[in-house]
Amino acid sequence: MLIRYNKSHEKIAMGLLSFNPDEKDLQKLLQTINEYETLANRQLYLWKEEEGFIGVIGVMLDDHQIELQHLSVNPSHRDKGFGSLMVNKVLELFPDKTFTANETTAPFIEKLELKDSITPQTQKKHPLSV
Repeated sequence: MLIRYNKSHEKIAMGLLSFNPDEKDLQKLLQTINEYETLANRQLYLWKEEEGFIGVIGVMLDDHQIELQHLSVNPSHRDKGFGSLMVNKVLELFPDKTFTANETTAPFIEKLELKDSITPQTQKKHPLSV
């Protein structure tokens, strides 16, 4: 289940984000969390299964697109489709926006099986679009 981040999830979100290579430094991690808490165009979501929170996905929004900033799944739950599931659920929240990835998340996106609703027209809008 996709759950919007709030301050009570801070330690869980930081732990999940720390699996990203760019988020190993504590100061960088605190800055990232602060951006998701304070910037209106940033949104962070956690993925919860019966055993607890196992993934995190962060996006940056503008009027026309949604850019994947962070995607992380607990190592013990990887290769089970949770990354793809999280991306698809976020896409359902913003069906009218073009989906893109940044340099860090592009390799993840290339591996994911995304919804058929992402059209070739959408893919042409940005070189990293899915």
